[in-house]
This record gives sequence, structure tokens and C-alpha cells, in this order.
Amino acid sequence: MRRLPILLFLFILCHATLAQVKPVQLADSLFSTYYHQRVTHFRSLPHTSGDIIFLGNSISDGGEWSELFDDKRLKNRGISGDVSAGVMHRLDEVANRKPAKVFLLIGTNDLARGVAPDSLLKNMYWISSYLKEQSPTTRLYVQSILPVNEQFGKFGGHTSKRELIKQVNAELQAKAPEYGYTYLDLHAPFSDNTGRLKASYTNDGLHLSGDGYMLWKHLVYPHVLDLQAKPAILPAPQQLEWTNAVFPLYRTRSIVVQDPKLQQEAERLKAMLKERGIAVQLKAKAVPGEPSITLALGTIKAPQQESEAYTLEVTEDKVQLQANTAHGIFNGLQTLDQLMRDGSFILGSKIQDWPAYEWRGYMVDVGRNFQSMEMLKEQIDVMAKYKLNIFHFHLTEDIAWRLEIPRYPQLTAPEHMTRNKGAYYSVAEMQELIQYCKDRHITLVPEIDMPGHSAAFTRAMGVDMQSEEGLSYLKNILSDFCDTYDVPYVHIGGDEVEITNHDFLPQVTAWLHERGKKTIGWDPGGNLDKATYRQLWMQEGPVNPDYTYIESRHLYLNHMDPLEAVNTIFSRQLGDRVASGGNVLGAILCVWNDRNVLQQEDVLRLNPVYPGILAFAERSWKGGGYPGWIANIPVNNAERVKEFQEFEGRLTDHQATHFSDMAFPYAANSNISWQLFGPYKNKGNLSASFAPEKKNFKFKKPDAEAVGGTVVLRHFWAPLIRGVLEKPEENTTWYATTRFWSETDTIGHFWVGFQDLSRSYNSDTPDEGTWDNRNSAIFLNGNLIAPPKWKRAGQRGNAEMPLYDEGYSYREPVALPVKKGWNTVLVKLPVGSFKGKDWQNPVKWMFTFVPLNNSTETPTVKVLQ
Repeated sequence: MRRLPILLFLFILCHATLAQVKPVQLADSLFSTYYHQRVTHFRSLPHTSGDIIFLGNSISDGGEWSELFDDKRLKNRGISGDVSAGVMHRLDEVANRKPAKVFLLIGTNDLARGVAPDSLLKNMYWISSYLKEQSPTTRLYVQSILPVNEQFGKFGGHTSKRELIKQVNAELQAKAPEYGYTYLDLHAPFSDNTGRLKASYTNDGLHLSGDGYMLWKHLVYPHVLDLQAKPAILPAPQQLEWTNAVFPLYRTRSIVVQDPKLQQEAERLKAMLKERGIAVQLKAKAVPGEPSITLALGTIKAPQQESEAYTLEVTEDKVQLQANTAHGIFNGLQTLDQLMRDGSFILGSKIQDWPAYEWRGYMVDVGRNFQSMEMLKEQIDVMAKYKLNIFHFHLTEDIAWRLEIPRYPQLTAPEHMTRNKGAYYSVAEMQELIQYCKDRHITLVPEIDMPGHSAAFTRAMGVDMQSEEGLSYLKNILSDFCDTYDVPYVHIGGDEVEITNHDFLPQVTAWLHERGKKTIGWDPGGNLDKATYRQLWMQEGPVNPDYTYIESRHLYLNHMDPLEAVNTIFSRQLGDRVASGGNVLGAILCVWNDRNVLQQEDVLRLNPVYPGILAFAERSWKGGGYPGWIANIPVNNAERVKEFQEFEGRLTDHQATHFSDMAFPYAANSNISWQLFGPYKNKGNLSASFAPEKKNFKFKKPDAEAVGGTVVLRHFWAPLIRGVLEKPEENTTWYATTRFWSETDTIGHFWVGFQDLSRSYNSDTPDEGTWDNRNSAIFLNGNLIAPPKWKRAGQRGNAEMPLYDEGYSYREPVALPVKKGWNTVLVKLPVGSFKGKDWQNPVKWMFTFVPLNNSTETPTVKVLQ
């Protein structure tokens, strides 16, 4: 009875509203009681930020979206029986919420009621236009109308419209760019080989069963969470081939494992599945007809590190993981964990994988700043997830000796520590940590620094470590250590000290070797024997082929800007090789937070630890890289820019899915392009203004270009580390400009900075009213951006004075008014001398500007390419 009035309205509306998008008011009598029940319910619900709304008819109505995604942001706005006019009638309720995203699925009921495809399409375009006008930052995803299947003998009015559905879907796809929505093809994945709705996904030919909703979740998952279409595997496998198969993970009920050596890994996988709400049992054989995951030892060939290699194959009904060892199975499980990202299906794939480097390590310094067992385990868990296998544990320093030695309790007495007094690791805790690492196929390498960095030893024992008595004490300590702890290596330090007793290091290493331990020392350092591995930390150039090396040069996160860190580590050729072999074992990424911290978590917050670990995991597993050390994305090499952008896409996927509640100082920035103009001679007058600051300046061919949110013009370690400028000059000023797009007038949030203080140098904080000591400035749409109100403006550098808000990544983002359309950024970059006032205040000529998209008030930006 309501069919004709609705059809008449559609015809008039579609021809009257093309010029202007106005709210729709229809007679309530046109809609069912259920429709009104739902609409009034929706209008009474509280408004929340960041909503992701599923809007449509009974098919959307039937989805338990917040449960499917375990995410309260997902809201159901489906109404059984609804049509496109019904959505239009109630769309104001959706638009007024200013949701982050809307997933629209509508139209099958329209076609069943005889609405012409052209009229339905015009209503769909109206919905898109209205939503864009009322809520410009909302992203609309128009999902294709699902296929139907008449073979169930139900809903004949719907199931007879197979060809019309295809016609509407084709038009929706074609018009997506014009109307600014994203088209999602659900029709093809839900169709059988005849183009009908697969029988396994429905029981009536129109609506979806539970299996259907699991597939729907799988298909829209990356769009809901802003992820890439395929799972981001990090580190990238050596060989990966995607297939057309799809494995139904949610239906898995068994893990097939026969070898008792893999029991621990099978239990690990069982726990991974339990986290996704999937309960499985361990079985010796697969159940016929039931999807299963098999873990097995076999013979896997690899050009390097065969003990860690694995193969992984995902088919329609089975996941097969094979390796030579339990460690290889463990590595494969980390990859499988990433493939299982949505908890419903796994994309078909064939993987053959192995690490390029034998040593893939991460080091923390707890001598200077103590870290709790909980915080250490968190970092070890991240290491394990990304296949790192060496945990370098720097236990002793001038500040404190952190390891209990029962024979000499004075070593860990509070009065002999200058920070975190009384904080140390007991014998039991150290043993627990070693085992925690072993359970994750990680080798813990303890470092007892000697004879340098040993002031805490001197305070506690009353003698210098290099003295005869000090050496005697140390030998007792090392003997007790070797008797107590099951570790293959002991790191002895050996650097940054005047060697007064030339027998000291030879005696120490011989003492440890006699007790079955291998030794490692820093290079440059003291007089180490040939058997001791050298860990490189400073000098560039070729190394002695007679020694075995571990790379740590320019791998100190404490000196790196967060964005620079990811780029420079990703670019590295570790040990000047593309893979370990010969005299290069691999590399260790280090965090030396020399400066005191306000709280232990600041070590992870002030330093780009987790972004750095992921970049390092990629390079140390995958191998390759490029010679030399750089600070910026190499703008003149399109292939390398593309390579980094692909990696950054995977990195930020992991940031979103695995680090949402952890310190992860990074923001996607490889799409930001800069034009640089200069040099302008400032003759030492850093406040001097030049042509680019004038309103009528014509930005023509740039003098240099850059890519990225952080741009280093000249590094403080130049020329060892290259910046953007090929020949930087003192007493010059440069300008950099870019622009970004906003869908609306709003308040944007940005990372803005002109220095990134090392966490190891005792650098001064900026003076009040300045960004830095170079008179740097930044303008947005011609308006000067004021620097932060520093909490400790003008503070003279002091190792005991923690950093507070000096870095852009750990202070509040800058909030700025943004206009609809293009917004122009101009950065002024003066410099005087390249020599800082002292070594604690080096001149790192740089700036950072990054629009952030982590707030509902922040515009979605398109950066000028």
C-alpha cells in the first residue's frame, strides 16, 4: 500500500535536489512500526566520538558489529526492511553524530519493490552528497549490494533481481570518484561460480548466516581499522606468494602436532587463538573435513640461518607450518599471528623465509635508569613478535651496579647508587629474565662493564677495578656469575677508559673463557684478544678481517629523532654487508638514555624504541640496505622513496593494531614533500628576513627538495651522516614549503619542532619565546606559529635534569586553525656556526612538521606531492 507514494517521492526528489542537498522529511506513515522503533531508539542514544556506523537494511541490522570487531566504536544503524528513502529520511541522525566512518549497504529492498536502478542510484548519490555536506570529515564506504540466490525458494521479489543488482553495483563503482565515497565490492566474494549468493553463507537466499557475517567482517576489516588490504607482515618474508585461497580461521578446532619437541610452540599457538576467541585442541591427526593448523619439523633449505628458517602454506582447509627446529616454528608463528589479523579468515599464501643476519639484537641500559621486570618483559615480548633473538642487558654503570652479587652485597647497596637507589635485579629475577628470553628463543647477553664505567664498583668495593685487589674481587664476581647463570656470552664493555693495567682485559677474558663463556667487547675499546667479539659503536670504514664483529654504529636510538630513526635504520646496510657471514654476525640496536628520566616509561616515550625496533627487525631479518648513513628519505631516488613508503605502510598498520596502548612515537610522513629555497646569506644575523617571507614571493624551481615529516639539513655528525643539503654553509638561511588539504575549517593538530635533543647529551632547553637558539620560525597560511610555553625555558643542560617537553613527539601537539581546502606551510631555517657552544649542545640543523590524524577534530589531509 505504501509502494506508490514512495516511488513518486523518489522520482521527484531525484530531479529536484541535484542542485542543493536538503534534509528529507517524509510522512511517518510511509514506514513500519519497527522502522520507527529503531529510529527513535537511535535518536535517544548518546553521541560519542569516532563512531563507525553500519547503515542499511536487515542485512546490516543482523550484524553484531561491536562484538565482531571487539570495538565499541562500531554502531549498528541497520533497520530490517529499510530502503534508500528510509535511509535518507533518517540520515540526519547519522550526520549529526559526525562519525568517523559510515559503511552503507542499501538497495536490495528498493529493487524488490520495483524502484528503477536509476532512481535508486540517484538516492545513493544524494546520501553521499548530504553526508559530505553535513559531516565533511566522515568517510563513506558504499558497499555493493550482495548477490541473491533463488534456489532456496524464498524472497522471490528479491532473488529475481540478480541482473539489476549487478547493474547498480557497476554504476556505484564507476561513480565513486565523482561522489567522493569508497566503493567496496562485496558481491564477488559472496558469489558462487554462477554469480549467486553462496549457499554456505545463507539459509534463505537473501540474508546472511554466521559464516556470512564472518566473511563480511574479513572483507571490511582493513577499511574499518585503516589498514592495508592485505595483512602487513613485518619483517617481510624473504619469499611471499599470495593465492586466491581463504582459510576459515574461526572454524578451526585443532592444532595437529606429533613431534614432542614442538609441544611448547603448539601451546603458544593455542594461546594466540584463544586471544581471538577460538578454542582448539592439540591432536596427532587432522579431523577429516575440519579446518586445521599443522606444525611439523622437516627439512627446510635456506641460504642463511637454516636453523631459523620456516615454510608456511595457507590453503582453503589447512595451514601447514614446517621448520628445521622449534625456533624456526616459533618464527613462523609470528608470521602466522600477523596473517590472522582479523580473527576470521586467513588469506591464502605460500611463504619461504629465513633471517639474513644471525644476530638481531636490542640493548637496554638499566645501569643509568632502572627498569622494572614488567617493563623489560614488555620489550622482550616486542622483540619476540618481530623475530629479534639477542637481548643485550647493560647492567652496570658509574651510576649504579644493578645485579645482585650475594658474596658482595655492598655492590647493590642504596648508598652506592646515585639514581634509583636500591633498585637492582636479584639472582632469582635475573634467572627469571634469562628463562623468559629462552622461552622466546632469545639469548640474553649480560654486560658487566669493565674496567670503565665502574665508579659504582669503586664506591662499593673501595678500590679501583684495575688494581690488583679490584681485579681479584672482579674474578670472584665473574666466577659466581658463571656458576649461577646459564648464558653463553658475557659482554665485558672495555671502552671509554684509560687502560692503566694492560693485563686487566686479557686476564678477564681468559678467566671467562676458562669457564666456558664467550666474550664480547666494545670497539673502539681496550686491548681485547682475538677470540672476543667486537661490537662496533663509532668509527666508519673497513674492519679487521681477523676479528668477529657485531654492528651498532649509528644504531643508538637515544641520539635519533623519531622519524629520522625509522628512515635511517631502514636504509642501513648492517655491517656493510647485505647479510651476515664471514666475520659479521649481525647487529644490535641500542638505547642509551644517559640523562635521568622522570619515570621509567620515559625511556620508551622519549626514544623511538618501538618504531626503531620494527625498522631494525625489517632490515636485520630481510637483509639488504644501502651503503652509507643518511638522515632523510633519499628524494632523488624514486625507487627508494617507494620502497620506504611501502615499509611505512606496514609499520603504521602494526602501530595501529599492536601498539595502540603503548609508547610508539611515530606518524606516517613519507607522503610529505618539501620545496627548499636558499641559501640566503644572513651574515650571522639569524633574525634577518628574506624574499620567501614576502606575500608576493613566487615559489618557482626549488633549490633543493625533501620528503618526510622531519628534514635534516645538516646532521651534527656531518659529513658521516648526510643531510638534505649537499654543501651546507654557515651563516645562511633556508626556507622550506609544503601544503596540505583539509575537507573543512577545523582545528588541526601537528608535530612541530626544530630540534630533537639527544637523550645522552646535556643540552640546554630553548629560551622562552623561541623554538630553538637559531631563530627558526614556521608560518601556516601566512600566520606565524608561536613556539610552546616551555616548562623549563632556558634550562642549562644537566644529566640529572630530565627532559620534559623539549621534543615534539612527547609534548602536546600544536593545535592550529586550518581552513577548508589547501593550507600552506612555510618554514624559516637560519643557522650561524655549525659548531655548538660546547659538545653537549651540537648543532643539528633540522625541522619537523607533521599533520596528525588521531583526533576527530583533526582534518584528514592530502599532502602536496
